[in-house]
Amino acid sequence: MKRYIFVVFLFYLFSLPNIGQASSLFLSPDSGTFLTGSTFNVSVLLDTKGKSVNALQVFLTFPPDKLQVVSPSSGASIIDVWTVPPKFNNITGTVSLEGGIPRGIVVSKGILTTLTFRVKSVGSALIKFLNESGVFLNDGLATDDLDQSINAIYQLKLPPPEGPIVISETHPDQSVWYSNQNAVLRFTSEASGAESFSYVLNDDPITIPDNIGEGTRQSVSYSNLSDGIHYFHIKTLRGGIWGGTTHFSIKIDTIPPADFPIEILPSKRTTSTQPVIQFATTDANSGLDHYEIKLEPVSSGAVKTYSDDVSFFIETISPFIPSSLALGSYDVFIRAYDNADNYKEIKERLIITTPIFRFIGSQGIIIKDLFIVPWLLVWFIGILLLLVLIFLAYKVWNWRHEITIIHKEKKLPEDVRNKLEELKKYREKYSVKMLIVLFAGLSLLSFNPVNAETVELSPPIISTISKDISNKDIFYVGGRTDDTHLIIVIYLQNLLTGETISENTVADTHGDWFYRHNVFLSPGDYLLWTQSRRGDDMSPPSPQTTMTVKRTAIEFGANRLSYETIYLFLIILLLLGIGGLIVFILFHVYHGHKKHKEFQEEVKKMEESIHIGFAVLQRDIASELAILHKVKLDKVLSDEEKQKEAGFLKDLDDVSKRIGKEVEYIEKIEKEEQQY
Repeated sequence: MKRYIFVVFLFYLFSLPNIGQASSLFLSPDSGTFLTGSTFNVSVLLDTKGKSVNALQVFLTFPPDKLQVVSPSSGASIIDVWTVPPKFNNITGTVSLEGGIPRGIVVSKGILTTLTFRVKSVGSALIKFLNESGVFLNDGLATDDLDQSINAIYQLKLPPPEGPIVISETHPDQSVWYSNQNAVLRFTSEASGAESFSYVLNDDPITIPDNIGEGTRQSVSYSNLSDGIHYFHIKTLRGGIWGGTTHFSIKIDTIPPADFPIEILPSKRTTSTQPVIQFATTDANSGLDHYEIKLEPVSSGAVKTYSDDVSFFIETISPFIPSSLALGSYDVFIRAYDNADNYKEIKERLIITTPIFRFIGSQGIIIKDLFIVPWLLVWFIGILLLLVLIFLAYKVWNWRHEITIIHKEKKLPEDVRNKLEELKKYREKYSVKMLIVLFAGLSLLSFNPVNAETVELSPPIISTISKDISNKDIFYVGGRTDDTHLIIVIYLQNLLTGETISENTVADTHGDWFYRHNVFLSPGDYLLWTQSRRGDDMSPPSPQTTMTVKRTAIEFGANRLSYETIYLFLIILLLLGIGGLIVFILFHVYHGHKKHKEFQEEVKKMEESIHIGFAVLQRDIASELAILHKVKLDKVLSDEEKQKEAGFLKDLDDVSKRIGKEVEYIEKIEKEEQQY
């Protein structure tokens, strides 16, 4: 009995749907190798993992340069109702279909549609499901149950040779991209007796040459071929009969990847010693192969702490996070290589600074790496604010001490440094230029070949140079040569003084060379050129390159003080001046208000005294006048009474004058208070 229950339990357990597993879409076949010109079928399949689904939508992409949809089939399909029948676009490389199963369905390999593709060109072709695809459960809620979509990749090749054997010394591998636009092809027939060859070069992978012979020559060359895939087709005439055709592909890509920006997070000027460097680009023909990066220190502090072995490019991916960097400036070089070994090099300046210098740059104050407030505007606003505060401080000080002075026009001291002497105008030094031409001529004359067969050395190519530098940055230059382990001579001439220096470096095993100067260059314009040397043999001078070293630092012997530091000191002085004036104003405003309050209390007391005085005066005058009035009614006033009346009048006059002066003083003070 227990065994029976256990068997029933196992049967029930394995008969349950795959709870927790979601539906998936996949292609069949998911891989394979197909020949150009041929067609093959790809079925789009659905696995519901034991669940019931009633609707779906599928979106696919394919490379339109390699594949072409001949026709989509909706005949053999589990879909009952097509809301959007299968449709395709061979220009954009897309396929889409939408449909439903009203009663729902549970399948493991249900065919949605079958696509027929034609192979257009050689290479790898990826057929991919887009994220917009979906499979919806039959639960009344249209729940998307798609969890996995499995893509497919196919290898597309030329048909096996049926005619002559074709080889190429310039483009030997048909699957590899080359940057050489000149192709040399050699061909031979496996059997003897070839009467003629017929061949053609075009963009069609399966062209059959015409029956017009090109002769028995067994090689052909093409020059200045355009970028893209070219196909060489050839057949042999033997015994009056044309044989089978051999197809040979030539892949050419001379255009480097597209321009791209270098994004440095949190910003190009940062306090973070491990910034995040991001980059991305595309390549139209052969496709991207890899990226390389190099961080070249350009400030003295960075050079001292940065090891010499990192002056070369290293392969990387985006994003790149360097090891902890020292304070200083770095040039970040990113090279994007395509599959034909072409590369695009982009450079960006990275500055690792202290928090206080985070916003202080040589051009101005940096606001969150979004925009820069020029120093001219900073100084204008700062000095204007300083002048306003000085004026307010002056007025407050006058108000506090109640000093009436004649305002004299005077120029307030401006805390600005004296301008640096203007750079001397570089005069046209025909003598310097003649020396350069003469030196180049002597170099050419000194190059005496040993014999007619001696190969002349080619001058080095300058590809990397620190053009935008100042007299606080380290100069560097780099490039390539046609040969390896050559000595590269770098010449640098100051056009102002005529002084010329020369330095040597050695090209590596790849022909790359790089040189970093060990001292700072003085400000001015320079001419730069190079030569290659092997033993006593020297190449002609390379084309001259001009560069300018800007003055952005003040020299004190061996020490240099950058303008950023000077600007910081000036800003600190300006802020201290503004802060001191604000404290001065607040101090005097506080004490002025305190004094004003005391003055108001005195005025209030004075007003009360005046009121009392008026009241007493009115009372006395009224009483005396009443007495005198009674006397005048009865008799004529005596001399004594007249003197008494005159005394009252004099006292009244004195009191009136006193009251008038005090009132006038009070009105004057009130007017001055209203002015402030």
